[in-house]
Amino acid sequence: MKVRNLRWLIQFIAFAVLVYGGLVAIDLGNKLPTFACRYVDSRGGMCFLFPFQMLLEHTPFQAYFMHHGYRAIRLLEYFGTFFVLAIILNKAWCGWLCPFGFLQDLASELRSALNIRYSFMKWSTRDRLQWVKYGFLFLFVFILPLMMANHLFSPTVTRDLSNPFCQICPARLILPIAEGNFSQIYLDTSSGVKFVLTSLALLIAGISVIGAFFYKRFVCRFCPMNAFLSLFDRVGFMQLKKDPQKCTKCGNCYRVCPMEIREIYLEDKKSNVLNQDCMLCLRCIESCPEDGALKATYLGKAIFTSSSKGFFERQNADKK
Repeated sequence: MKVRNLRWLIQFIAFAVLVYGGLVAIDLGNKLPTFACRYVDSRGGMCFLFPFQMLLEHTPFQAYFMHHGYRAIRLLEYFGTFFVLAIILNKAWCGWLCPFGFLQDLASELRSALNIRYSFMKWSTRDRLQWVKYGFLFLFVFILPLMMANHLFSPTVTRDLSNPFCQICPARLILPIAEGNFSQIYLDTSSGVKFVLTSLALLIAGISVIGAFFYKRFVCRFCPMNAFLSLFDRVGFMQLKKDPQKCTKCGNCYRVCPMEIREIYLEDKKSNVLNQDCMLCLRCIESCPEDGALKATYLGKAIFTSSSKGFFERQNADKK
């Protein structure tokens, strides 16, 4: 089976489990490093960012390092579990298991079926925008919840700002639609803060839907979960390796990459080419015609390696 087909199968299963698993009593917990939305009633697992924000915004800063209270211990438990899961699969959570990523891939397939060519983002634009996800991560996931925990806002503002990232996350609006739930698509005018956040959420969701139709994995370029997982790029068990001496700079890896990562084929010195935006979909390896130029490793052992034989076999199979 081609890696691309295997990935589609696993994505479909992951989507079914994480979006509908609750209907058959599946519960994978609330510490998953992927967009399995808490606002999907039939979910089989939950995104780590929701409880993480809750813990931050209800735990005073001094409790983390001085009092070691119950909430501080809970925070360490949540982060520790996330840390282990992130190391075990690294960015494969994004490329193979994320329900919201699966919907974006479906949008790309729809575009292809309609014979609409996808767009490439300019390298300079991509380089500038790739830091936006870190802004979302630190402002909405860390800074605002910590400010609320230390009573830097009025009680009313603190209440309205609860779980700030989840309030603007496009997955909150879009994933519940998979179960026929449109209740998250609304504009809240009950307060100024709510109005701004829900307006921003509608705007981001709209841009996400349109962007996903023209750019592969559009939302992943700005996803704070992607940014969070990037912190584990060098310690994760799964890695993407390159032998620069075997690379002929054909550019196949760049052309098939959903995230348009050019560094994989430009790199001519380092062996570790796992980029901050890479989601380990392994399309680059599958499309590389050079023996051993690219490979995916797990705990240091190769699990998938590029080869000219495999490349041409897949090319011939596609023509049939």
